[in-house]
Amino acid sequence: MDVKNPFSVTKNFLFSDDASGFKLAKSDKLIHGDDFMDMFVPRRALFERDALNYPIGKHIYHKMHELGVETSFIGSHNRVMGIPGKTAQEAYFEGKRTLVVGIRRTLDFQTCKPSAHYQLPLVTSCIGECEYCYLNTTLGKKPYIRVYVNIDDILSRAKEYINNRKPETTIFEGSATSDPLPVEPYSGLLKESIEFFGREEFGRFRFVTKFTNVDSLLNVEHKGHTAFRFSINSESVIRKFEHRTPALDERINASVKVASAGYPMGFIIGPIFYYPEWRKEYVQMLESLAQQLSGKLSTPPAFELITHRFTKKAKKNILEVFPKTQLPLDEEERRFKYGQFGYGKYVYPKEQMAEMKSFFLEKIRESFPDSKILYFV
Repeated sequence: MDVKNPFSVTKNFLFSDDASGFKLAKSDKLIHGDDFMDMFVPRRALFERDALNYPIGKHIYHKMHELGVETSFIGSHNRVMGIPGKTAQEAYFEGKRTLVVGIRRTLDFQTCKPSAHYQLPLVTSCIGECEYCYLNTTLGKKPYIRVYVNIDDILSRAKEYINNRKPETTIFEGSATSDPLPVEPYSGLLKESIEFFGREEFGRFRFVTKFTNVDSLLNVEHKGHTAFRFSINSESVIRKFEHRTPALDERINASVKVASAGYPMGFIIGPIFYYPEWRKEYVQMLESLAQQLSGKLSTPPAFELITHRFTKKAKKNILEVFPKTQLPLDEEERRFKYGQFGYGKYVYPKEQMAEMKSFFLEKIRESFPDSKILYFV
């Protein structure tokens, strides 16, 4: 291994103690069926009792029993007891293996600028274990996957927001603090949301995923009102840092299915890393994407480009959970910058940022001449 190049490691650990030092049980059920990450099967599922009064809650409860998942009841999805974990690592990994099912009682939606007007609260957290993820600093020490069952209330509130802004179009983001796709097989929340926005003249929906179980959404009446986006990265970044997520070629294959179903398409490339082979590997990524999507796109794709950055709090949390991480976290190699929310973060120096921006704008235009590049940060 080239110790100066952490990206030279090419093994992707599904059950790994490589970066975390935390040994996972080989018997953990992370997948179901033959397809990778076809469905999230948790180690435990915790339910608010009133969640079973809703069709989705009742369905998930029976599905968990059918799968042999341990179930129990809790008082509130905001104060969850019963998830083991005495150390930061144990808490993190056990949280990632816990499903919590509850009722969304606060129906005032948070804003989601600049990409959308509001968040659409369907799911929180994600089953992936990406070492760099910003959610590690916002979801607590036990980042359990939470599903809201009162979808009718949530969509009725979205309707109010839409009506208040007519005739302007109102855009909702469904994955601001989550990746909702792995729980879709038993929640159906994305399907209901896509159908709802398909009926809304002045409403639009967007979400992003790293996962690939898209088949149940291919025949939904979306009317072009939902932007289906995939988070992609170079193969070495995925293999080294995006644990428990599908490989690049699997994500691209899923995007081809989605594009063929007529959805407006988008891709988040991020976090973008600056490392010895970054140009070569990102070119390979874009060329593969363009080749597979050739002739499949109904509208020009949109790209969102996000370079790697971190805060002091994020670095502390990352090192607690992944003490062997090879993420580039040397503050002296970065530029300190205050973000839009008032806290400071470490970003790449201006020269490297300019180099990466120029590279991606050029290469994306070469591969997708009609594409929209929404931002580079």
